[in-house]
Amino acid sequence: MATTTITSGICGFTTRVHAEEVADYRCRITIETDCPNMEALRAGLSEVSALRELSWKGEGPLVYELARRHLPHASCPVPSGVIKAVEVACKLALPADVTIKVEAE
Repeated sequence: MATTTITSGICGFTTRVHAEEVADYRCRITIETDCPNMEALRAGLSEVSALRELSWKGEGPLVYELARRHLPHASCPVPSGVIKAVEVACKLALPADVTIKVEAE
């Protein structure tokens, strides 16, 4: 199992994503958040194929398809956090933090 915690920024919402491999490269996803826009992602991502989520080839990641349809901001980091949890849960990557630092100049 892998968990990512995403603090999205100015919106103030924090999302925790739990991914657990249930079969060869298939993950069960649980999303905990106070963001009202995440319900569609939570409903559509109960179980995913890690191989689909990690590649732009073929259908491309389901999480980004759902995000494009249901999230108001393209800059939301939650979809990327979902994919990071999936790849670690399926042992396709080692766990490591990802950081985006934003500064106005």
